Amino acid sequence: MCLVFVCDEEERVMAQQPAPGSCPYCGGTVMATDVESAWRFCFLPLCFRIKRRYHCALCSRRLVTYLKSPY
Repeated sequence: MCLVFVCDEEERVMAQQPAPGSCPYCGGTVMATDVESAWRFCFLPLCFRIKRRYHCALCSRRLVTYLKSPY
């Protein structure tokens, strides 16, 4: 008898809006996308996370923000 456990990550776009600034590669507008990800283990939801991702509207590159430390 063999038991197979399936782990899966499902992502769903919740909202998309323009963000301040411009793309450092092409100068296009930056878009902020809110993505909800759900980890599933045998069809049972384990964890829900909401992430904000940034990308350029013209060249479609994913952009990363660097936060300055207050110390």
